[in-house]
Amino acid sequence: MKKRVVDHALLDNAKANKKDEFYTQLVDIEKEMVYYTKHFKDKIIYCNCDDPEVSNFWKYFYDNFEELGLKELFATYYGDDACFCRYNGKDMIREPLVGNGDFRSEECEEILKQCDIVITNPPFSLFREFVGQIDKNGKDFLVISNINAITYKEIFALIQANKAWLGVGFGRGISGFIVPEDYDLYGTETKVLENGDRIVSPNNCMWLTSLDNDKRHQPINLVKTYKGNEEHYPNYDNYDGINVNKTQDIPADYMGAMGVPITFLNKFDPDQFEIIKFRKGDDEKDLRINGKTPYFRILIKRKLA
Repeated sequence: MKKRVVDHALLDNAKANKKDEFYTQLVDIEKEMVYYTKHFKDKIIYCNCDDPEVSNFWKYFYDNFEELGLKELFATYYGDDACFCRYNGKDMIREPLVGNGDFRSEECEEILKQCDIVITNPPFSLFREFVGQIDKNGKDFLVISNINAITYKEIFALIQANKAWLGVGFGRGISGFIVPEDYDLYGTETKVLENGDRIVSPNNCMWLTSLDNDKRHQPINLVKTYKGNEEHYPNYDNYDGINVNKTQDIPADYMGAMGVPITFLNKFDPDQFEIIKFRKGDDEKDLRINGKTPYFRILIKRKLA
């Protein structure tokens, strides 16, 4: 196996070109799904960005169909030969689609309406539309996204409304994606596996879901104190709250509003904290400290026991 570190500029170029062909490794799917098996019994799973010939999402649910107690497995994918594929535990049926399999098409949305849970790796460049369609149709979901999707107002609104939250795999917890031959190998780490799979590991992705998991009910162990350390927790210029640079630095003895980094959501227990708002102060401008704006902050407050 070959491994190397490469220039992050390539990552920015790929984002600008909206290259979305990143295929999830089976190992990452297996690691995440174990936290949700209780949700799958008698359900129809829809992988709506997945060709069964190459998709590891399809492979996982197809191979574990009986063990998970699924009712049916659906898949559609984008392409000239787009098909609607369905499996009921016995028969695999492929039906050609009228269109090109775009998840936004009317025929794919009609299939969405028949399912219970959408599970896939959607195109990151269309992530707002993708999650918006699922929310509009009232379906559960478990999908991979870039961590910065937290900062999209549409996604943050779902998180604040307790309609979506982070899964378990986060950052380096997702080991990397298989990319086509014509993609540059870019990111924090890249490698070529013995079977020829070309892996990009940007280490900036997460799972986003509406399925409950045990991790989101584990309170953060607060060990820092505000009293006596006030200089480490400056007040915002335009909001009555203090700035906290790291989740691990949240003080145990402060009950007012606090601005924390977006990575806090990976540790967020809704029984321990409430989310007040995102990024903006009372003047609806970015939060400021002595005139300077820290990177995106989420305003939170402790819940009373």
